[in-house]
Amino acid sequence: MAYKLRAILSGLGLVACGIVASEAWHQGLWGTVTGAALIAVWIVFLHGWSLIREAGPAAAVPPIAPVEVATHRLLLDAAPTPMLSIEGERDARALNRAARRLFATDDRILPMPPALADRDMSHFRHEGRSWRIDRVLLATENRTVVTLIDIEQEERAAEARATAELIQVLGHELLNGLAPIASLAESGIAAIDTPVPGAIVDRALLREILGTLTRHAEGLQRFVEGYRALARLPEPCTRPVSIAQLVEDLTRLFAGRWPQVALTVDVADVPAWPMDRDQINQALWALIQNGAEAATADRGGDARIEIAVNRIDAGLALDVRDNGNGISLGSEAAIFRPFHTTKAHGTGIGLSLARQIAHAHGGTLSIQHAEPTTFRLLLPGAAPFSDDAQ
Repeated sequence: MAYKLRAILSGLGLVACGIVASEAWHQGLWGTVTGAALIAVWIVFLHGWSLIREAGPAAAVPPIAPVEVATHRLLLDAAPTPMLSIEGERDARALNRAARRLFATDDRILPMPPALADRDMSHFRHEGRSWRIDRVLLATENRTVVTLIDIEQEERAAEARATAELIQVLGHELLNGLAPIASLAESGIAAIDTPVPGAIVDRALLREILGTLTRHAEGLQRFVEGYRALARLPEPCTRPVSIAQLVEDLTRLFAGRWPQVALTVDVADVPAWPMDRDQINQALWALIQNGAEAATADRGGDARIEIAVNRIDAGLALDVRDNGNGISLGSEAAIFRPFHTTKAHGTGIGLSLARQIAHAHGGTLSIQHAEPTTFRLLLPGAAPFSDDAQ
């Protein structure tokens, strides 16, 4: 009975390893594939060893069924990572198809590369490529199972993932920034196309709309160009910025993008503050948009956003609060994680990027309250500047 139970558990373990290895292979997670293969080998070893211990030294071990042997071979051959069995300093054998192809052999590897025998070696070069050596020592057999990880392939996979993430970030910020620009442009057209004959165009309103649109478009352009040039968040170019004008521009953008959401602004009398205006504008807009989406989904026509700016001992606090249902318990740690989102069509980039911008300024972005949700972007303290801020 115990033998049958162990056989069933071993079979389930091998099936699980096969499923994990297959999924990881399709996703390019070679380390996971290797780990699954090693676990499968270890399961087979433990199963065989338990049979030997129960049967005793004089008894014969029940032969492994041909189906099991074929399954084990298929699992090993499916792994794209070369796997070797090394005994002593001269005996190395290929365990799977990838290893046989790499060393052009059907079984033994001749001559055996010295780096494989040296347990202190973690890397070596073969066939013009760099390989990382991962070892699992089977002490009872004085044998080592070795997997060879293609370093260049890992680097290419990591580069592809980083490129995809970069494209997602840029695409998200472009769409996020272009939406209010389009709304402001429509407002400008409406201000020009006055339906009453002989009516005078409100030039002051039109000038405000075009001025805000120009600043936002130029800021978005500089941000994207800097991100593209450095393939990372540009270093902030700090200079004194008028807080009142910054919030006023955001308010006008918000009205164009979210006309159905009530907005309350409370800006204390604070001096101009050193910051990269484009980046902080981008971070605050991400917080405002996140709050507006959450409040609209939860409250509908009663959605409301509050912006408060105050000077505190630690520096300048910019708070964004919404009246949505708040952040679910346990989600506070994950909410700033890149690409984490609870929205059907969200990308999970805005809050992560906003926190990066805060950190680049030497500040922080944190959740002050989970219900109602309140984000605080804190910029470090600085000496007051004159009123000639940008």
